[in-house]
Amino acid sequence: MSQTTDTLPTSLYSAAQVRELDTRLIAAGTPGFELMQRAAHASWRALRKRWPDEEPITVLAGRGNNAGDGYLIAALAQRAGRRVEVFAIGDPQQLQGDAAQAFAEAQSAGVAIRQWTQEARLRGVLVDALLGTGISGDVREPYAAAIHSINESTLPVLAVDLPSGLCADTGRVLGQAVRADLTVSFIGLKVGLFTGEGPDRVGALVFDDLQADAVVVEQIEPSAVRLSKANLPVLAPRSPTAHKGSFGQVLVIGGDLGTGGAALLSAEAALRCGAGMVTLATRPEHVTAALVRRPEIMCSGVESTYALTALTQRADVLVIGPGLGQAPWGRSLLSLAPQCRVPQVWDADALNLLAAGAVELPSDCLLTPHPGEAARLLDISVAEVQADRPAAARALAVRFDCAVLLKGAGTLIADRDGRLALCDRGHPAMASAGLGDVLAGVGGALLAQGLAPFEAACLSVWLHAAAGERLGVQGRGLAAADLIPAVRQLLEEQSPCRK
Repeated sequence: MSQTTDTLPTSLYSAAQVRELDTRLIAAGTPGFELMQRAAHASWRALRKRWPDEEPITVLAGRGNNAGDGYLIAALAQRAGRRVEVFAIGDPQQLQGDAAQAFAEAQSAGVAIRQWTQEARLRGVLVDALLGTGISGDVREPYAAAIHSINESTLPVLAVDLPSGLCADTGRVLGQAVRADLTVSFIGLKVGLFTGEGPDRVGALVFDDLQADAVVVEQIEPSAVRLSKANLPVLAPRSPTAHKGSFGQVLVIGGDLGTGGAALLSAEAALRCGAGMVTLATRPEHVTAALVRRPEIMCSGVESTYALTALTQRADVLVIGPGLGQAPWGRSLLSLAPQCRVPQVWDADALNLLAAGAVELPSDCLLTPHPGEAARLLDISVAEVQADRPAAARALAVRFDCAVLLKGAGTLIADRDGRLALCDRGHPAMASAGLGDVLAGVGGALLAQGLAPFEAACLSVWLHAAAGERLGVQGRGLAAADLIPAVRQLLEEQSPCRK
């Protein structure tokens, strides 16, 4: 069963889990070579659909089962009358097991097989069958040179299972990684296809389960869940007798001098996503502008924790951090948050002050760091966070005993109970200031309407990313405020207000 990105499975696995699935499928009665043949047929179908007339087809084959897939693809192309050639790294005569049988199949089909050298001329459509999920450590020669040649060629590339050099678990580029136009993945989708640098390397993604026995597949618990319309949390329909007090009061705290817009964006997003009441606690200098822009928001100018205390006593949810700053004003307001026993979203400078040890985190929180903030919270480098984003998200959830939304390509949501979700939606037009402030406000509104922090994070990030996709088709220049009406519309489509 082949699927496109619109209908991909939601279960995501580690490389070790997929290898275990492969082993169990073989033990259950499906020969390994038959699985390899199915993978080759799936790849060949995808290649013909994407490039129906392109010739020649050039397969680059390594030394393992990934190479076996490549040799069988070449045999299928040869028998279909297409011009095809294989460049082999290493001596294919030394292949073992199923890969050796695949090499023999390509030979019997009459495929031209040559040793790869850096002088090899790459032509037509390239099939990357160099490295699979078993790679550990950076890519070594001669594979690194071959990958470099593929990328430098600018020719169309189909990657078999995953682009060579991409870590299946983390999406990290292992020194060198193929940049594919199309990747055909098998049996179980790997986490690394969707996060880190994976989205930049995978291209279009097609999945084929190779007719795997569902009973066997269900024996392995997925490493993560990919968010889709089918598995998103849903807000309950509203009762005909509902009133504003039924849906919580969100208090947004932030907006130091010069950054008042950040807190206002959060407050407006919370209002538009269904919070019953929204109060903005900000610098007195920002009150007039906030009321002119959005009079439905109750706006209070605060200079100290004394002025803030009465507001926190009425709040059901806090959103703290957007535009807060790290000066004495922001530090003072943040110091009050741990005393408030209500669900909270901590964002931006609230996270930086938490990382600096200026405050302790209360329970029932949702943290929304970008990689830089995550690095400070974990006391590691940004590069280390990005090298293993799933591990970083999980480490934050454990360290702070809360739900964590780690932003970036392939946003990850981790909970203290071990759950991990991934959002693969979004658009490059979203690379714009203020979008994180909107996301924090959406999360606050969902908490106010009864969702737990992990569920609120999952729904808010999906709405936020899908709204960015909807608006991103217009190209550059997406402003954060543009997103709010689109998020509101998507929320209503996902969780209708009335039955």
